[in-house]
Amino acid sequence: MMKVMKKRMTNLNVKFMKNSLIICLLLVAVSSFAQQKKWTLQECVDYALENNISIKQSSLDIEISEENITSAKGNFLPNVSGSTSGNFNFGSYLGQDGSRISSNTFGSNLSLNVGVTLFNGYRNTNLYKQAKLGLKSSELQFQKLKDDISLYVVNSYLNALLSKENYKIAEDQVKVTQQQINNIQTLVDEGVNPKSDLYNVQAQLASNNEQLITAQNGIDLALLNLAQLLQIPHSGFDIEDVTFNLSSAELAYENTDKIFNKAVQDRPEIKAAEINIENSELDIELAKAAFFPTVSLGGGLGTSYQHTLGEKDRRTIIDPNTGMVSSIPNGFGKQFDDNLGYNIGVSVSIPIFNGNRTRSSVDRAIISNKRVAFGLEQAKQDLLSTIENAYLDARAALNQYRASEASLTAQEEAFRAAQESYNYGAMTSFEFEQVRNRLISAQSTLANSKFNFVFKTKLLEFYYGIPITLE
Repeated sequence: MMKVMKKRMTNLNVKFMKNSLIICLLLVAVSSFAQQKKWTLQECVDYALENNISIKQSSLDIEISEENITSAKGNFLPNVSGSTSGNFNFGSYLGQDGSRISSNTFGSNLSLNVGVTLFNGYRNTNLYKQAKLGLKSSELQFQKLKDDISLYVVNSYLNALLSKENYKIAEDQVKVTQQQINNIQTLVDEGVNPKSDLYNVQAQLASNNEQLITAQNGIDLALLNLAQLLQIPHSGFDIEDVTFNLSSAELAYENTDKIFNKAVQDRPEIKAAEINIENSELDIELAKAAFFPTVSLGGGLGTSYQHTLGEKDRRTIIDPNTGMVSSIPNGFGKQFDDNLGYNIGVSVSIPIFNGNRTRSSVDRAIISNKRVAFGLEQAKQDLLSTIENAYLDARAALNQYRASEASLTAQEEAFRAAQESYNYGAMTSFEFEQVRNRLISAQSTLANSKFNFVFKTKLLEFYYGIPITLE
């Protein structure tokens, strides 16, 4: 029996160890996948739009605007209210014969009232229209915020790509210098070159390694900035490399007219400014509503109950035929039924004079409307200025890219010639480093101009209504 139990325990331990090993392997695999995952631009944008705190707050503004519409609809519905009261009366009073009578009573009242506004100068109608405009305005602000976040993500993503490009340049220079050391070592060993040449190149390698570390720090910082913008942990965060084909780099637009005419119809900031004008026009109508009478319809019902403490609820009646006096039960239900009454009525409130406050309110609303109208013109002017600046920036970036491309081609040819001269001992290491430094500078300038041109052209496409991608 003990052997059987030991065997079973051994089998259980083996199964447990196998399961634990499988779980550990799965966790390692998941962790490895998370570390190896590289985010695309679209994934970064989608994640930011779904999880950014500012966007979540803005979405709550939309919900508040929807509740404002519900509240505005309620102005057309009747107001229903009920009330009840109960009171005890203690003390004494003088009867008709002059004697003092002590009586303690309890009374209760119950009422239900309904009121509805029939007309108030279309105030409720205009408040409802304003609530609907408020919802549109919140949605446009939400879209504007999403656009801004998207641009921030694209810019940060391109900065990270640029940092990686600079790292590749620095890495290539380390390889070139290492190859140069190997060549110089051979010449030094053969007694062709002095050992000082080897020391100079080794010093250059140390400088190149320092530049490589700086480039790596640039990548880390760019990825950190992007991760912080996405509001995710930066540990293990990385992005996909993107290759840009700029062999035929051109601007897609001849001027800004086409872009502006499209943007002025679609951009949320323009639509929001237009909604502000509609809203201010409704403010004028709301102010004018105070000139009109307010007509209300109301109705209600009420009943009561009275009881003398210590006595039964009875009521004295006189028979009209015989004149006999008798009493009948007059309890809670009987009194509430007998005392039930109804009322209905219409009330009209007519404004006559209030110290010109209504006229002043209307005048202020008219002035505000004019001011808001200027706001639309300013929004259009700001949009035009932004597009014109973006167009000039894109054109300048294109010219810079073309010039940098030509400069790099020339520097590459100069570097190849200098490398041959240096290998044959016709050029000093100092002169060779001057040529190579010009090559590195040309490579860095081209990388910067390339990514600058890409972002500027994508910005123009953005204002034209084309979603930003890096394809």
